[in-house]
Amino acid sequence: MSERGRRMSKRLMLAFNVIRKKPSTMAGFIIVTFFLLMALIGPFFFPLDIRAYPAKRYLPPSLEHPLGTDAYGRDVLMQIINGSREALLIAAMTGLVTISIATLIGVSSGILGGIFDEVMMRITEIFLMLPQYPLLILIAASLPRELNLFEVSLIIGIVQWPATARAIRSQVLAIRERPFIEAARCLNLGRMHIIFREIIPNLMPYLVMSFVLALTGGIYSQVVLFSLGILRFTSVNWGVMINIALGEAALINPKAWIYLFSPIVCIVLLQTGFVLISSALEEIFNPRLRTEE
Repeated sequence: MSERGRRMSKRLMLAFNVIRKKPSTMAGFIIVTFFLLMALIGPFFFPLDIRAYPAKRYLPPSLEHPLGTDAYGRDVLMQIINGSREALLIAAMTGLVTISIATLIGVSSGILGGIFDEVMMRITEIFLMLPQYPLLILIAASLPRELNLFEVSLIIGIVQWPATARAIRSQVLAIRERPFIEAARCLNLGRMHIIFREIIPNLMPYLVMSFVLALTGGIYSQVVLFSLGILRFTSVNWGVMINIALGEAALINPKAWIYLFSPIVCIVLLQTGFVLISSALEEIFNPRLRTEE
């Protein structure tokens, strides 16, 4: 086995040990794995059917419909399963957009410094002062056409990058003062080498944890946009389910409660899973936080 393979194997074993020895982390891993499997293979067993069945309107939970049916007679469990794929896809793309923008601005500001750093940090502070959700709603509502999944992710990522960019800049400022960076400068290895071979690898643990946190922000943000009806929708996702349930007066209609609270429970569970996993990632990447058995 190559040196890289041995290091990868060691890291995987470490991750497994950290997950195994903490019940809370194991619970988070099981929750996230469950939703990932639901999104990946669930729709093959429960294909989406958006046709209305008036005779099945608001049926209670049963073997045929484990979570009952909605105001249109459609199976609630089927909508939860099919909605999980879009929710996780938007969350993943939002995380990538957020981390990409934040890394570009944070690293470039921390490395270049000077006027560029001052300008970028002032822009970042302006974005930080703006309330995130009102800004997100304003941007989404001003767009005249239906958005695809990537465009929704792009809008959310553009709104939620500033805090991560500022934190990444702080990390870069700390890393660039370490002895190995000074040694690279003395060897005239060049700025690109220092950025991509020295700084970025040392930032990876923080970037991974920031990505997980960006996922949770992406889930909340998309649910807000869809549940308030800000974004037009043609498919089923958890935010759309909440929007329809509220439109059917689910808060005062006992028959519709399960349709309203099913996606809410899924959102809370998934968020909890990501938070529990993020604590494990911090221990995996930070040796000082590890406790030996």
